[in-house]
Amino acid sequence: ASRPLTLMIHSLGAPQGLGFDTHTAAMEQLKEWGLRTTAPLLHACSGIEAVQARYEQVLSKRDDFPFEIDGIVVKANRISVQNEAGSRARSPRWAVAYKFPPREETTQLEDIVVQVGRTGAITPVAVLKPVNVGGVTVSRATLHNQAEIERKDIRLGDWVVVSRAGDVIPEIVKPITARRSGKERRFRMPAQCPECGAELVLPAEEVIYRCPDIGCPAQVKGTIVHFARRDAMNIDGLGEKLVDQLVDKSVVRDPSDLYFLKPDELAAQERMGMKSAENLIKAIENSKKTPLARFIFALGIRHVGETLARGLADHFGDVARLASASLEELQNIEDVGPRVAQSVRDFFSSPNNNRVVKRLIEAGVRPEPPGATGVQDEPGPLAGEVFLFTGELESMSRDEAKRLVESKGGKIASSAGRKVTRVVVGAEPGSKLQKARELGLRIMDEREFLGLVRGKK
Repeated sequence: ASRPLTLMIHSLGAPQGLGFDTHTAAMEQLKEWGLRTTAPLLHACSGIEAVQARYEQVLSKRDDFPFEIDGIVVKANRISVQNEAGSRARSPRWAVAYKFPPREETTQLEDIVVQVGRTGAITPVAVLKPVNVGGVTVSRATLHNQAEIERKDIRLGDWVVVSRAGDVIPEIVKPITARRSGKERRFRMPAQCPECGAELVLPAEEVIYRCPDIGCPAQVKGTIVHFARRDAMNIDGLGEKLVDQLVDKSVVRDPSDLYFLKPDELAAQERMGMKSAENLIKAIENSKKTPLARFIFALGIRHVGETLARGLADHFGDVARLASASLEELQNIEDVGPRVAQSVRDFFSSPNNNRVVKRLIEAGVRPEPPGATGVQDEPGPLAGEVFLFTGELESMSRDEAKRLVESKGGKIASSAGRKVTRVVVGAEPGSKLQKARELGLRIMDEREFLGLVRGKK
């Protein structure tokens, strides 16, 4: 009430005992009951031509509404049709967004600066003369990467067309070449990270430059949050807000600093008492004994997920051997291609990364090799099976499905190949399905997949 908050109902959630035949009837009834709904804006259409006409009508009046909209939603009106169509994991099949063209304005590009993201990605950002775009003052816009700047031929000093993608995210649509004076300059990505000075790398077949140094101040927070994840070092109680505080106050500068924290340092943080601090210290201490695969995954090496981390752990057996491995040796490992191998080499070629790993070991972290007592279970019921997923699943996310397979000893493939034993196809599958058919791989739908994995004890 103190905000004050208001409610605008656009659809039903999980109705019980209401018995409406159509969406419009439901909204009208809610309106009669005194609830604020979008019923006055609803329009029942018969045929795609009527939908297009309604779209253009609403587009012409978008500025007359008491709230911002970026398009309309086309829905199946009959509830029985909605039920028959069903839903994907995150969206219904019976509704689709029909977006409006983004609003556009013209302004001048004054400068291009680069920002370092939490994963080390280097992103060029346009500094613009402030301009009002759809009621919002825009002074910055992402330029994505060097290749995108070159593709659009954007230059320093250009007059440019600016839009807000989805009426939200500012972006430069194109330069206005007719307004060039000849003083405009081309942009080039710096050779060193603007935050830590490390040499930037451009991984093979990629367009985004990256800082490979996990000690870089700009990416320390993301690195530490990833390091503490449940499926990495599993440090319970170390959330993002606490990490923000510890890094902002320079209490923690890299993951190895976690193992040298004192209870009073933690207790001094906002919303942290001595009891909570002692519990976190205990969780950090408990994380010291961990499987090698988890430790490798926790380091946050680009392109090295949980499955690949297990493969590296199986092959090398300890961190020192992995750190000194050559590109050729890395590429001889199953599922490790040139891009992944180069990423691993880039990581361990960084003096600071090696310092952090060495300090973790000195702090008492003991990554245990595969087969060590209490570390690796017996082969699971899906051992020997290699799954490839394509399309969107209804009952779970792709990551959840992969974890389910891996928890039962199976492996995950990223592309169709002879080693794949089963291809799981969801809604709107990609090109992997065609490749799988060409190779004669075994294909199954989500229902068959669930029957298989849940039947394996």
